[in-house]
Amino acid sequence: MYKVLKVLSDLFKIKITLLVAITTAFGYVIYDGKADLQMIFPVLGIFLLACGSAAINQIQERDIDPLMSRTKNRPLALGSLTLKWAVIIVVFIVSVATVILYQYTGWLVTVLGWAALVWYNLIYTPLKKINAFAVIPGSIIGSIPPVAGWVAAGGEITDPKIMLVALFFFIWQIPHFWMLLLFLNTDYQKSGLPTIKEKFTDAQLARITFTWTFATGFTTLLFPVFGITHSVPAIILVVLSSAALVLYAVQLLKADAERSVFRKNFAFINIFVLLIVFIISVDNLLTTTQF
Repeated sequence: MYKVLKVLSDLFKIKITLLVAITTAFGYVIYDGKADLQMIFPVLGIFLLACGSAAINQIQERDIDPLMSRTKNRPLALGSLTLKWAVIIVVFIVSVATVILYQYTGWLVTVLGWAALVWYNLIYTPLKKINAFAVIPGSIIGSIPPVAGWVAAGGEITDPKIMLVALFFFIWQIPHFWMLLLFLNTDYQKSGLPTIKEKFTDAQLARITFTWTFATGFTTLLFPVFGITHSVPAIILVVLSSAALVLYAVQLLKADAERSVFRKNFAFINIFVLLIVFIISVDNLLTTTQF
């Protein structure tokens, strides 16, 4: 049983897809500060679609994954799962996710979930094989789950609040990926995929990444302006967290920055995003009478 769960966990890239579930719940909660049982359906549906999308990605990249240390132990690359079973699992889990979303959240949330899947597997995945800047349009994928959660809770898709939240998650993914690239460059070179390391020096890329990190932190400062954060303690925590992110990222600008610096900043910006999600979620839950 453990081996089966391990294979499924790796096939579904569970660390990433759990974050998708969290950001979907985040979008739901910030609409009007409620966390009811109805929230289970959009979170579960979007999570399962993300799992299916991750599995499709591994089917698409089953020839590339064995070349990289970071991905060589994925089920299809390792041979612990056959292509036939991977396809069966994908069809099953995507079908279940679609039924859940359509039945319990409506057509718009279902379309949003499928939009993320299509964008990831039919646009971003092929694009990154031919363009070093594919991560920029690819980052749209991560901005969709909170919007799906927001819409499922009753929000309008064009509301400026959720558009700002979507922008935040879009911006964050770019330095997230480029810092990963900076300390795993040798691994990426083995895959043969084009990377921006071929177009910029490490120093240039570090400055570009710092700029995107700064933009990530700055975006959160707009949350109180748009009414996404409410209480004074939450606003203070968001501001302090953003300041800490930018100050920590300054080390990227050092001429002699080592690979470990990029690794630490990669971890820090991910922790920052989770912290912001936690602070704002608690703030919204505590500043409303609806639970």
